[in-house]
Amino acid sequence: MPDDPMFFPTTPSNDDKLSRIWCEESERYVSAINDYVSRGIREGWENVKEQEPQDTRGPMAGAVLDAVRRANQSGRTDGLHERFPRAHAPFLEMLEDNGQSLPVVLLLDDGRILIRVGPPYEPGHVVIIDDRKWTPLSPDIITIGRSPNRNFFAIARKEGVSIHRGWEGPKHASLRWPTGREGIPGGSNTEIILDAPIITRLIPFDTGDRALLVGPQGIFVISQSKAIRLLPTKDEMREHFDWLRKEHPNNPLSYNLSMEHGTISPDGRWIATGSQDGSHYVFDANSLSIASEIGPQSDYPHCAVFSMDGSVVAFNSCHFYNGVTIGVPTFLLRGLRTEPYELDNRLTLLENEARVYAAVSRDDEFIIGDATGYLRAFDLKGKFRWQHFLGSSIGDIDVSRNGKRLVVTTYAGFLCILDLDTGEPDPFTIGTGTHRERRRWLFWRTEPRPLIW
Repeated sequence: MPDDPMFFPTTPSNDDKLSRIWCEESERYVSAINDYVSRGIREGWENVKEQEPQDTRGPMAGAVLDAVRRANQSGRTDGLHERFPRAHAPFLEMLEDNGQSLPVVLLLDDGRILIRVGPPYEPGHVVIIDDRKWTPLSPDIITIGRSPNRNFFAIARKEGVSIHRGWEGPKHASLRWPTGREGIPGGSNTEIILDAPIITRLIPFDTGDRALLVGPQGIFVISQSKAIRLLPTKDEMREHFDWLRKEHPNNPLSYNLSMEHGTISPDGRWIATGSQDGSHYVFDANSLSIASEIGPQSDYPHCAVFSMDGSVVAFNSCHFYNGVTIGVPTFLLRGLRTEPYELDNRLTLLENEARVYAAVSRDDEFIIGDATGYLRAFDLKGKFRWQHFLGSSIGDIDVSRNGKRLVVTTYAGFLCILDLDTGEPDPFTIGTGTHRERRRWLFWRTEPRPLIW
């Protein structure tokens, strides 16, 4: 490096010099890492003998963050990315105290963005972002969700779930919480859920009178009159309770899910769901009976997503930071049973590297967000299209109705807003596409307010 950035005082007078060196080192590193990754993809990683390029920007990270803070304080955030290109790795040490989960993000049709700040098992809060303005919503809101057709929104509060026709629209229905005893095998007794359950995902149905509730205490379909448990199944609970009685006879009966997930098909016919200990399940959305039980290709079911046209459902299962994603034609779903680790010839191997935390679909393309901070895209047959690096593990993803804008959250407390397919690569972006990040928000624990970058 031409100068040693460790000696930069964090003052405005040094910003021009800091900007120049940060840009030079960012472009150098991004170009080198893109070449390195390109060779790995093209030649196979086992054939790449060179060491991964090193990021030298770490010593400058504190000064750059101070420059970002000053820009926010003065309201001069235009062009901030051009002066200080965004990055992840140089800020890793800061993330130990600052990073936090943003587990839910929704992009409204008018461009506003809703996010939940804080992991599901913490109180957290919901924020709405309108261009450069952010506003916390009522503190009694636990989380939010949206129906597949984008017409209905769910708002969870301690007393229950209200369904609204449109964001800020009139209330359409009020749904009751599960007690936690739904579907319990006969002769068993479990503790009642006294308050609102922990919510991983909340998705209203297109009819606006029911919602899919996903959480560690169970996966349910809730309505105005009752809650019906989907997972764990009665057989899974019976087996687990028998084990508890034998091995831990003094413990109360309980069953907590891990890696729980669920989604509803675009036509509202199917519910795809699962958790760590079990299969990929598909339920008939009307009868709520199991339509399919599909064995995972890796150890633990972790994510499910339907294609935009509803013709394919993709299932990811994981092991540590790796995973396998398979595609199942939805016309096969009723009655389909497959074995774990055996790729049935009716299924398609879509991707075999990523542990998927969130996923969406646009046109004929799946976009997944993985544990290593990459967005990866492939078509419905598994043909690779592009990848784009943000850093940290991906928290949630949403895509605009026209498929041109993507909003992504990460466990580093980043909210990233991307314009897709711009036709113009960003020289400061690690990836293979022409997607450009138009803005990044930092929702960091120790910052007095979110920062625009």
